[in-house]
Amino acid sequence: MTSASPVTPIDPLTFRKVMGRFPTGVAVVTFLRDDEPAGITVNSFLPVSLNPPLVLVSLRRESSVVQHLGVGDCYGVNVLSEQQQHLGAHFAGSPVAGLTIDFDRHHATPLIPGSLAHIVARVVDVHEAGDHYLYIAQVEHLWQGIEAQPLIFYSGRYKQLHAHEPSAHFDDVLESW
Repeated sequence: MTSASPVTPIDPLTFRKVMGRFPTGVAVVTFLRDDEPAGITVNSFLPVSLNPPLVLVSLRRESSVVQHLGVGDCYGVNVLSEQQQHLGAHFAGSPVAGLTIDFDRHHATPLIPGSLAHIVARVVDVHEAGDHYLYIAQVEHLWQGIEAQPLIFYSGRYKQLHAHEPSAHFDDVLESW
């Protein structure tokens, strides 16, 4: 039996920088706070399961949002386009002066008009994970919005995606795989 090697402590700033090398989309999670629409910008959103359709959002424990989301509550996920960068900043804690949003609604869940996609999901489980909570939710509503370029978060900044089709050689490799 081999002994496990000691775990070297990971510097949080270095961890953040390394994880920042993984590009993600940007979404605003919307919910009701005292019966009023509210939101928080996230890049920690992902699908979990196709059957049943489950998604996950990770939120910091210190976030005020955690007081408003629990098992049985709904949240909306609004996938932002690069034209909605100001909304990403607004809901990330840098309010845009004079900004008013005429939210769409799916039942009571507020949704941001003009998003690339909307997902409404009901929380079925909450897990503690380090300094975050993981909100697993079952999808109740989907809407595919406008065709536009997504807003991307990479290396601690918003970025634009300049996508192109892969080369023919790459397609050949995938087909033979």
